[in-house]
Amino acid sequence: MNAPVFSLATMLENKEVSLDSFLGKPVMLTFWASWCPDCHRDLQLKNQFYRSINSDQLVFLTINVTGREGNPDDGVKFIKENHYSFPVLKDLGTKMYDAYQCMGVPTTILLNKDHEIVERFNDKASFTAILGSIGKII
Repeated sequence: MNAPVFSLATMLENKEVSLDSFLGKPVMLTFWASWCPDCHRDLQLKNQFYRSINSDQLVFLTINVTGREGNPDDGVKFIKENHYSFPVLKDLGTKMYDAYQCMGVPTTILLNKDHEIVERFNDKASFTAILGSIGKII
């Protein structure tokens, strides 16, 4: 299945990022919300991973599901408080969350170089399982 295409603004800089601009590279997308304890744990591990990867091998994008936040600014506060260095995009309410058929947060989706969805992980997935699948697409 081809991944739904998007163009979303970054959380802090308000700069547009388009999925199409990464065609030819595998992509890891993570949908999250600031109130979610599983998201906290997941994003801490992913931040360490992000600092160690080569961005030419894997595009790493996270998407704050603003439509699932109590206040749309909660995601900005969360990112600043936790000093995350990975790219954070703002969903338009739940538009991309719904387009990717997410059932909860966090949800991690892996896309191959042709941007076909090859794997989907829900909130109960281990980071080790996600890493194993990343190894298959890079």
